[in-house]
Amino acid sequence: MKQKLLVIAGPTAVGKTAYAISAARKLGGEIISADSMQIYRYMDIGSAKPTPEEQEKAVHHLIDSIDPGKEFSVAEYQTLAKEAICEVFKKGKLPIICGGTGLYINSLLYSMNFGILPKQDERRKELEAIGEKEGNEALHEILQKVDAKAAARIHPNNRKKTIRAIEVAENSGSGIPEFEHAFQKTDDYDFLFIGLIREREELYRRINLRVDLLMEQGLLEEVKGLMEQGLTEESISMKGIGYKELIACLNGEYDLEEAVRLIKRNSRRYAKRQITWFKRDPNIRWFWLSEKLSFTENETAFLQFLKEEWQR
Repeated sequence: MKQKLLVIAGPTAVGKTAYAISAARKLGGEIISADSMQIYRYMDIGSAKPTPEEQEKAVHHLIDSIDPGKEFSVAEYQTLAKEAICEVFKKGKLPIICGGTGLYINSLLYSMNFGILPKQDERRKELEAIGEKEGNEALHEILQKVDAKAAARIHPNNRKKTIRAIEVAENSGSGIPEFEHAFQKTDDYDFLFIGLIREREELYRRINLRVDLLMEQGLLEEVKGLMEQGLTEESISMKGIGYKELIACLNGEYDLEEAVRLIKRNSRRYAKRQITWFKRDPNIRWFWLSEKLSFTENETAFLQFLKEEWQR
């Protein structure tokens, strides 16, 4: 019988960390983060990283693992996370994947081979030069010619993905795989995939309150500190919500009040995209949380739900 892992996912601000910790303490598990921002060092506030107190309640992996100046791919995440899963299994404990980055989660649950293509340094330099000289639209036109399906999925302003898709199409002849729609389960292990969700207005209120709290905790100062380290709006790590808006504010594009408004708006839009992503997955089991109940009441119901699903 295959070993089994637990996945707890859902939109931003739904409450994933608290319920993953509850599950870890109840089931003897360790948490492996599936969050594309929490993996970076020094980005504690904007990523809503588990606090030191929360990390004391359960062992966490893949938090504070990567320097924010370094590019980091889903392929690299897959490698590190699978290593962590094996480590947890060897301890006789339950790996609990927790996060809201859908592609990270899919890379662990489904067959996704990232060994398609080695880096094409010379061609990449040529494509980057085209982007600098002629703009992102010129790159997107190249992609349209070699892989129209990928061009339909990738926004013209996402230069990194556009270039990578061109490289794949030009060298493989088959285009870049539509990983986000592939649900062929991995042979490595079985899994129970739980999605946490709340009523939309309730979730949006939580998002707005969280942004206010992050500002009170010093998000602006965190961004200033990262910029002093040499990070800019071009750094991959700084394109996350909360960071990019405050960089623009500090660069004089708009005032702080507008920055906070945009962070809230963009966070709500991101939550909507996350829900859409996870709802496409046929293997997810949804658990509804409610602000009408206390945390203890929600937690008790969640753990009972988890027990029942685990035994199915």
